[in-house]
Amino acid sequence: MQLFYQPEITAQDQEIIFDNEESRHIARVLRKKTGDFIMVTDGNGLAWQGKLKIVDQRKSKATLDHYTLHTPKKQQIHLAIAPTKSNDRMAWFLEKATEIGISSITPLLCHHSERKTIKLDRMEKILISALKQSQQYFLPKIHPMVSMTSFINNYKQPFYIAHCDEGVKTPLLSLSFPEKETTVLIGPEGDFSADEIALSQAQGGIPVTLGENRLRTETAGIVALNTVVLKQRLHSL
Repeated sequence: MQLFYQPEITAQDQEIIFDNEESRHIARVLRKKTGDFIMVTDGNGLAWQGKLKIVDQRKSKATLDHYTLHTPKKQQIHLAIAPTKSNDRMAWFLEKATEIGISSITPLLCHHSERKTIKLDRMEKILISALKQSQQYFLPKIHPMVSMTSFINNYKQPFYIAHCDEGVKTPLLSLSFPEKETTVLIGPEGDFSADEIALSQAQGGIPVTLGENRLRTETAGIVALNTVVLKQRLHSL
């Protein structure tokens, strides 16, 4: 069933009137007909299922059939990651991370970062598109970009930092992640600086390795995310 995103809806809404863009999508792209069912989410766990009463490319309308309120996952996954120089590669990461089940993302500005600014609205559009495609009901939270130093100094929970520098590092795959929120830091193309690594460890950051291969930033983010997801599921069995 096609999933639509409407952040303003509530469980009490008896009908939804779609805007021009969504109405065109319903009528011309999906070729829906009166009486067809559709699902709508607010991105906060609401699954609102309705029946189309009006199908028009200018204004389509659905009335409530039933709704379900999903509860958030007991364990959340947060990646703090330096945006890649290539927008396409970052878009790929955001899309796949949403599909896999990330909870929140913090773009990091690091000493070796090649991308110094981001467009949050563009990133959120990618997350919304991936949310709808993967049929999920919780939209990942995308935070404003923050410097690596500021993030480390202000983050009060345990976190893991994946880097390529020498030293003792724990394989991420060997950990169990019992925390309510697991946070992993992924650096830019040039990796974290020595000062950033030292500061993170001084603040309680746990150095980890993702394996023997040297990974691109976006690949490292997906590998870390998928590892945490799988280990959390195994831990909950």
